Amino acid sequence: VEIDNIQNNMWDDYNISYSEALNYYDKALSRNHINKQIKELKTKIKALGEVSVNSIEQYKQLNERYSFLQNQKFDLEMAMDDLQEVIGDITKTMERQFKQEIQIISEYFNKVFCELFGGGTARLVLKDESRVLNSQIQIEAQPPGKKLQSISLLSGGEKALTAISLLFGILKRKPCPFCVLDEIDAPLDEGNLGNFCKFLNNFTEDTQFVIITHRKTTMEASDVLYGITMEEKGVSRLVSVRFDDIAS
Repeated sequence: VEIDNIQNNMWDDYNISYSEALNYYDKALSRNHINKQIKELKTKIKALGEVSVNSIEQYKQLNERYSFLQNQKFDLEMAMDDLQEVIGDITKTMERQFKQEIQIISEYFNKVFCELFGGGTARLVLKDESRVLNSQIQIEAQPPGKKLQSISLLSGGEKALTAISLLFGILKRKPCPFCVLDEIDAPLDEGNLGNFCKFLNNFTEDTQFVIITHRKTTMEASDVLYGITMEEKGVSRLVSVRFDDIAS
């Protein structure tokens, strides 16, 4: 009975009969060694966890998903490389065009500066030509009788006239149909203000200017004057005067 039980257990536990087991019999093996081996193998089998009958199908699905994502990753990397190349080309083009525009505007700036100041010289300088698009732009001006210096070292009136020169230098390069100037003439003395008004009239053919000002000379140089009057307390009214109509 005991032998039958052992044979039955062999079949249940190891799926092998007594006659089949005799083929693996090795006299050199000791019982302790065999028990130790059995224990180690059981531990390894237990560590594997539960066996999933769907593991092969799951592996196929995961492998397909992995392959799909790998292809997507490859496509994205290729697209990123292409975009980086395009960005590099665009950046080089922007740097080249920006340097050209700065040079052209600097030339117009110098011409306008000489006209408004009656001489001198002015220019735009890139402080870091190795990083054109991120470089600061320095404005250097030399009014008649003075040395070339940064705009920050000029007087208030000179700064204003230099800024006006730069503005009109840009307008010479790229005229616009409409421009609003808010008290741009406030820091100018009467001499420079007269030059400014004469120079402004040269641009009126291509650009319409709306100037907010309190200076009499600028008002006299205008074609139309708009103002706000309060004939009654709390009631404001717009008044306009066209100088051509008055002259006629």
